[in-house]
Amino acid sequence: MVIGNELTGDSLLPEELPGRWRSPCASGPVRYHESRGSWQVLDRETVAAVLADPATYSSDLSALAPTQSDFETFRQGNFVGMDPPEHRKLRTLVSQAFTPRVVQGLGPRIEAVCADLLDAVADRDRFDLVDALAYPLPIIVIAELLGIPAEEHRLFQEWAAVLFSGDQLGDAPDTADLARALEAVAPTVREMNGYVLEHIRARRARPGDDLTSRLIAAEVDGVRLTDQETVGFVALLLVAGHITTTALLGNAVVTFDRRPGTGAALRADPGLLPPAVEEVLRWLPPFPELGRRVTRPVVLGGHELPADSLVMAHIGAANRDPAAFDAPDVFDVTRQPNPHLTFGHGIHFCFGAPLARLEARIALRMLHERFPVLAVPSYEDVVFQNPAVIVGVRHLPVEVSRA
Repeated sequence: MVIGNELTGDSLLPEELPGRWRSPCASGPVRYHESRGSWQVLDRETVAAVLADPATYSSDLSALAPTQSDFETFRQGNFVGMDPPEHRKLRTLVSQAFTPRVVQGLGPRIEAVCADLLDAVADRDRFDLVDALAYPLPIIVIAELLGIPAEEHRLFQEWAAVLFSGDQLGDAPDTADLARALEAVAPTVREMNGYVLEHIRARRARPGDDLTSRLIAAEVDGVRLTDQETVGFVALLLVAGHITTTALLGNAVVTFDRRPGTGAALRADPGLLPPAVEEVLRWLPPFPELGRRVTRPVVLGGHELPADSLVMAHIGAANRDPAAFDAPDVFDVTRQPNPHLTFGHGIHFCFGAPLARLEARIALRMLHERFPVLAVPSYEDVVFQNPAVIVGVRHLPVEVSRA
């Protein structure tokens, strides 16, 4: 049995966090976390059951979270925080525009963007992998997908940096901490909302060949997305399509670096990259917990949970459940099957998962092709994200060799 411990100390390497997610548990897969006032669900079977039952475990946490008017537009199109039938309506509409074919069609452009970004550091033996590649790559792809002019892509990077910095939060934030953090980022949210709303209105007047225009045109049973709902989905795409890819790429490089021979094996057999990416996702889920609100009194793991209880489905612990994974504490780039829950489960399975996977596979392949040697020379120079917000690296200096 595995359980999730609190994430403490933003100086921890991502590699060291999984140890905080595991310890012997004699009391079963569900426990009450007194200091956080929430129930933790810790094994894969129960986590999957919670995520697959939106009628009992609601994704709408607005009643439990601090209110901030600037985030209302975000909520209107963020179907991750909705339950059926509203969730079904929005996801169906968005699915008409953001199709698997659209994502797969991005492959050549992702390769071109990676090439441009790596060309920019072609004469360097040392560079910051996050600044040079992991951060700008998904932002550029998303902005182009939405039809944002190239000269304004930097705005998206600046907004994302503020929204996911976690600088206002401690390691175990309470309601007051969250309220202060929301207030601090509210001006950025307001600026982003205004910009995206103007972009949507411009595309409504002059449609183009981009995702924004397709979102505007999407229709199901005579229903279309409102401008505010479209703004909310763009914000969601910024999360699902950007920060997850950034974290995944950084975590992959760190994980491979700390296992000598892994990089060489992947260079020798690029066919191992897809399962290697899945193993990084299992090993270091960028968002190791997902919150749910109990809608009615329920018995879970032998415990009676009252209505409106907060349940935290611990993805990091579930991904290391020995009942679901052979040798769960071994990082294995050949692991198959790999039923990790990093992208969620059920109706809220991550909408940006196909894009994140595609970007990671292409970027890692091109890194390996360009650099026979890629190493992290000193972890003292690595800057980590606040694990209370996301598990990943903010700055990752690497040294490379082309010979």
